[in-house]
Amino acid sequence: MLSENGKRSSSMGSPPALVWDDVRVFLMIARQGTLSAAANAMGLGVATLTRRLDRLEAALGVALFLRQQSGYTLAAEGHALLARAETMEDAALSFDAFRDTNAPLSGVVRVATAENIAHECILPHLPAFHARYPNLCVELLTDVSSVSVHRHEADLAIRMVRPARGNVRFRRLATLGYGLYASAEYVARHSIDLRGATTDALSSGVLGCIGWSAAYAHLPAAQWMERALGGQAPVLMTTSVATQITAARAHLGCVVVPHFLARDAGLVGVMRELGIDQSIYLVIQSDLAQSPRTRVLADFLGECVTAHDARLSGAAFF
Repeated sequence: MLSENGKRSSSMGSPPALVWDDVRVFLMIARQGTLSAAANAMGLGVATLTRRLDRLEAALGVALFLRQQSGYTLAAEGHALLARAETMEDAALSFDAFRDTNAPLSGVVRVATAENIAHECILPHLPAFHARYPNLCVELLTDVSSVSVHRHEADLAIRMVRPARGNVRFRRLATLGYGLYASAEYVARHSIDLRGATTDALSSGVLGCIGWSAAYAHLPAAQWMERALGGQAPVLMTTSVATQITAARAHLGCVVVPHFLARDAGLVGVMRELGIDQSIYLVIQSDLAQSPRTRVLADFLGECVTAHDARLSGAAFF
């Protein structure tokens, strides 16, 4: 059992002590995949991380990872203990949340979201938030790939994917609308009928398309483009919306992007309804939902995104 200082009480011949910080090391290595990445995320040295992992494995009497040259992967015993370790982490976070209710609003709150949402909805309003909570630091994690709130890689997230699992709470805020766009010059050059454009011009190769690299094939915009092309190759594949818009402005082809980004870039709508509009959700760790610093930022972000719903959905333009 754990002692008052978080260690297993021991006596002569008993197993090594079990320390909560060692469980945190186990979780971070499982999430990062390498000792160096886990050490960097925790602000520890690799040697310290290794000692803590060795101590945990000795306390449990099992090997938690398969050590490979490419990194660390969970062994069967590690897989079996992962959910239990996450439960311990959730409990520890709930203690932090209780402590926050009796402390000034300070510290760091991590928010994961897409870069275009951050630029449109969050950053313009952050000065007002900072003026009200000067000791509260917001860390914005912007990437197309999903940073997991469930795995505690972020405290809050604004996502276009409805959470299907995990110890999280969420609510819908707005809609992100998509369309097919091109530059005015490209439209004129190819005599595109803006009143009745169809995907036939894409699948026949008459119009060129700017798409996503294979690593992003799971995105709704990438999947729509693949269906529309019907086997035709895109003229360009990229890893960011900003690059796609720049390519479209250079008259390279058509692009599937959110309405508000296309309109701001001066692009012309070729097809307005693609059937891939996405709901925008605010996601929060359940154990942090009552933390004052997390709650005030969640409320602020919800108001910011909701206030931009008309632009985000495209209703402001049609």
